[in-house]
Amino acid sequence: MLHTPLHDWHVAHGGKMVEFAGWSMPVYYSSITAEHQTVRQSVGLFDISHMARFQVIGGQSTEFLDHLLTANVPSMQSSEIRYSLVCRENGGILDDVLVYRFADYHLVVANASNRAKIWNWMEDHLGAWDIALKDLTESWAMVAIQGPKSLDLLQPLVKANLQAMKYYTGMIAVVSGESGIISRTGYTGEDGFEVILPSDQAVRFWETLLQTGQQLQVQPCGLGCRDTLRLEAGMPLYGHEMDETVDPITARLGFGVHLDGANFVGKEAIVKRKTHGTLQTRVGLRLEGKRIAREGAIVLQQGRQVGRVTSGTYSPTLQQSIAMSLVEREASAVGTALEVDLRGQRIAAEVVKLPFYSRTRT
Repeated sequence: MLHTPLHDWHVAHGGKMVEFAGWSMPVYYSSITAEHQTVRQSVGLFDISHMARFQVIGGQSTEFLDHLLTANVPSMQSSEIRYSLVCRENGGILDDVLVYRFADYHLVVANASNRAKIWNWMEDHLGAWDIALKDLTESWAMVAIQGPKSLDLLQPLVKANLQAMKYYTGMIAVVSGESGIISRTGYTGEDGFEVILPSDQAVRFWETLLQTGQQLQVQPCGLGCRDTLRLEAGMPLYGHEMDETVDPITARLGFGVHLDGANFVGKEAIVKRKTHGTLQTRVGLRLEGKRIAREGAIVLQQGRQVGRVTSGTYSPTLQQSIAMSLVEREASAVGTALEVDLRGQRIAAEVVKLPFYSRTRT
């Protein structure tokens, strides 16, 4: 398995290590629920160095990425970040990514499980484009700082005014004395930042955050609560709510697709899907009781199967069983009564509006 620059720190400090997308990663330190609540109430640290980071350099990098990504790359301003999808010709989703634009290059952040696939996809489409690709995944580390106190934690270590940073923007800045990249996005439903910096600086930076954030009750967090947090926030996960058999319209990710004047791979198929409608769509479900609807559980309406659960958990914040599912459009209206088959027992469920949880914004 691959190891992030923080791997030995995780092991030494009690991280419960598991294999994830070919990497040895901590799933939790204390408990998933405790770390979940830390992020909702104060601030948590995540090692996300396993996520793929590809640098795209060259005079045609904008045009190249506009050809491969569903986002409107040419309209991006320097320091802007956009959510995008990478699709096959038939509209199936290869991955969902974030694309950063800086003055001299673009950065594409992809899911760890799709690192080789997206790298190969970009290489296969290089053709005569005047660009160069560089995989920074193992030479740079990436740390996510998430929670309502994330600004208080990071600001003392950065000279730039983080309060002025808008959501989905990034900057090249000096972080704890080292040059790095700061972004303000997140995958938890809370305010937060990501810091990308050279691998040999990762442990020092991580320990500095923990030391300076003691009064903020900062805690290291594993992938377990990252999943429960994103599910409460209604955020899809590749391999669950989307894959190569699911198009962006079915997954309700049309906000990440720019069609007007675009000519990206898969556009024609997505236009047809949007014009003629989808057979299924992604919805949120609230279940009765505390049983968790696992991925693959059958969703029924009046005894007839209308879909399958894609992700489910017992929400630590809401204290109820929640799930996301792909269901037939006729069964997707908010308030629709459904059932979920959990090992032969049918549990009452209701379609609810996504996200399940939204933070209070000041």
